[in-house]
Amino acid sequence: MAAPDYVPKPTDEKPRVYTSPPRRPDSWLADRPAEIQGLQPEGPGLGVPGPDQGYALKLARRFEGQLVLTAGEHEDDAIAGAVAIATRRASLYGRSPVIHDLTVALTIWGFLGEAPADLAAARKVLFAGVANPHHYSEGRAIVDSVPEEWLRMTPDAVARTVRDEPAQVLAMAAAASTGEAHAAD
Repeated sequence: MAAPDYVPKPTDEKPRVYTSPPRRPDSWLADRPAEIQGLQPEGPGLGVPGPDQGYALKLARRFEGQLVLTAGEHEDDAIAGAVAIATRRASLYGRSPVIHDLTVALTIWGFLGEAPADLAAARKVLFAGVANPHHYSEGRAIVDSVPEEWLRMTPDAVARTVRDEPAQVLAMAAAASTGEAHAAD
C-alpha cells in the first residue's frame, strides 16, 4: 500500500515489484472425466444449452409466495417447470435468463393470476413432481410443449394470448401429457 511522502521508509528494504507466477510448460488439455469432446451433443431431450442458466434459479426466488396455486399444487413444482421453460427461452436468444423469461413461463401456465378451472386441473397433473430430479422427462415434456413462437413473444403478448385464446394453452397441456412436443430440442 502506498504511503505519503512524509512517512519514512526503511533504507534496507527493497522496493516491491510485480513478478509473474511460475510458467507452466504444457498447454491445457480437456482431459477431465466429464469433459465434452468436440461439439455440444444434440438430439431429442438434450435441450439447448445457454450461458449461466443457473441464474434462473436465483430469479425464481422472486416469485416465491406470489404464485396462485390450487389445492394439491406445489410451488416448487411450478417454479421448476417455469425455470426449465425460462432457460429454453433464454437460450433461444443466446443469453443468460432474465426475469422476463420466468414471467413468460409462469404466465403461460396461469401461475401469476387466477387460472381457468380447466387449465388449473391440467397443470396440476402436468406439473406434479416436476421439482424432483427423477422427473426430468416430465419437465422436459412441459418445456417441449411450448411452441418457439410463444417463447419469442413479449410477456404482455403472452398474457394477451393466454387470456384471449386459452384453448391453445390446454392444447399445450394435452401435448405435454401425451408426449407430443412442438420443440425439436
